[in-house]
Amino acid sequence: MSEAPAGVSKAFLTFMEQAPAHAQAAMQSIQALDAACALDEKTGELAYLAVLAALRMESGVPFHVKAAKAAGATREEVISAVLISLPSAGMSAIQVLPAALAAYDE
Repeated sequence: MSEAPAGVSKAFLTFMEQAPAHAQAAMQSIQALDAACALDEKTGELAYLAVLAALRMESGVPFHVKAAKAAGATREEVISAVLISLPSAGMSAIQVLPAALAAYDE
């Protein structure tokens, strides 16, 4: 297996390499959903981070933090995106905060 690009989880890389037809179908769906989204890139990435935090999906956090930062998100906005899910997800949302901050600070 090749080295994962910056921020891409080993699980996602394995998915892309070991199930290429599924990965291609998934990527086509993701691209279509992205094209249909009315949010600007930064807002969309911050919203995605909030969902990842609510679901405690730490593996996707570095990739989306880097995308949010590249789109102009500040460190404080990344923190707020993670923590906005506290009322609905509870304290479990803080699980992804260390990964988010480490990715932002790289």
